[in-house]
Amino acid sequence: MMNQKAVHLTAEGIERLQEELDKLVNVRRPALAERLRRAIQQGDLSENADYITAKEEQGFLEGRILEIEAMLRQAVIIAEGGTTEEVRLGSRVTVVEEGLGETEAFHLVGPAEADPIEGRISYESPLGRELLGCKVGERVRVQAPAGDIFFRIEKIE
Repeated sequence: MMNQKAVHLTAEGIERLQEELDKLVNVRRPALAERLRRAIQQGDLSENADYITAKEEQGFLEGRILEIEAMLRQAVIIAEGGTTEEVRLGSRVTVVEEGLGETEAFHLVGPAEADPIEGRISYESPLGRELLGCKVGERVRVQAPAGDIFFRIEKIE
């Protein structure tokens, strides 16, 4: 039996996955089944581009459904609120990159919901690993290909 790893998700992340799963199962799957039915009715499947494309899409769709179901089964909810004394999973952290002076805010989440463009970074990312356990005023170093980058923690929520 495979050792399954916990998937750390916020309540919002679980809701987004459940909505995606619902759409895939109740909207996309039936539509794809209808497309396959029509393609099969066209006859010779070996040279039927519609059938081949629909079968490929079905493979991706079913794979994503299985992936989401597995994530939801292994989900561990990241508690919101709590201590603001040190950075932990679920914290919202405001940092300043040394030399730039501009603040950036990040929500520390699990890898499944990470989206740096939206300000959600994984606790497994280089910055996320360095921030965990730190307090306001502390300085963290992140190793980047272009060299070390230093951040100072301004606020923890």
